[in-house]
Amino acid sequence: MKVLDQFKGQNFMIYNGDSTEVMRGLPDNSMDFSIFSPPFAELYVFSDSERDLSNAKNKEDFYDQYRLILKELYRVIKPGRLVSIHCMDLTTSKWKDGFIGISDFSGENIRLMQEVGFIYHSRVTIWKDPVQAMQRTKALGLLHKQIKKDSAMSRQGLADYIITFRKPGINEEPVTHTNETFPVDIWQEYASPVWDGGDAIVPFEKRYSEPVWLDIVPGDTLQRQSARDERDEKHIAPLQLSVIERCIKLWTNEGDKVFTPFLGIGSEVYQSLLLKRKGVGIELKKSYFEQAKKNCKAAEEMPEQIDLFDGVF
Repeated sequence: MKVLDQFKGQNFMIYNGDSTEVMRGLPDNSMDFSIFSPPFAELYVFSDSERDLSNAKNKEDFYDQYRLILKELYRVIKPGRLVSIHCMDLTTSKWKDGFIGISDFSGENIRLMQEVGFIYHSRVTIWKDPVQAMQRTKALGLLHKQIKKDSAMSRQGLADYIITFRKPGINEEPVTHTNETFPVDIWQEYASPVWDGGDAIVPFEKRYSEPVWLDIVPGDTLQRQSARDERDEKHIAPLQLSVIERCIKLWTNEGDKVFTPFLGIGSEVYQSLLLKRKGVGIELKKSYFEQAKKNCKAAEEMPEQIDLFDGVF
């Protein structure tokens, strides 16, 4: 296990190093759940390190490196347990790809996860405001002037996704809930549409259990400014804390180990600690790792955190 630095809290362990190399030192079948947002191929550059997945010279190289991480992920996740990946489809450009269109990044994640052995389990669509996307990116397909010029090039906005996978095998420690800890109405918000009992559909804003999460606030993320270096690309793809919370609440028990191979500034571990789980994460970029240390320590110092990690590492 080649580790540049590491930091152990009462209920978490985080590593500064290359995910592929560090994961090789983690025990087989040792993690109960994993949730992460991988670098979006060729979209964002997070550092100038040649080991950074976001710095792959092309998409083929990116997926070759990414596959190595996913193979290790399959090994460390317990049988019958889940992995949730936050991703979106990506736009192509004429100067880079030769055409204007959409790259199926979510589909590539599904293909790679199935290739290494996972079962495709579920997908949630996270609504995003196309007006904000248009203002930020000036994407041709979202511009109103394109409607007047040639709407054959107009398109809808791009959503985020949480795509979830299950490792084959028997889950030896079932994730159990009760009517008190996970009431029926809460489950309905997570699972399937609720009808009004007649022919009409419940009004859109009152539906529960949608396969689309409409209420995720884009800015519901940990502070990121202090983790940036002057040389780095300024685009960041944060994962909202509310998304992490929902996945952890649904798919883990208290005391479970939640793992992320792309720790960033610590969002997944941070939320795990607040929800009385253990957190394990790996981050290559030193400034992000240093910020993750502060964030995870802050979470652990909040009230009602107990020592769940004693004897684990």
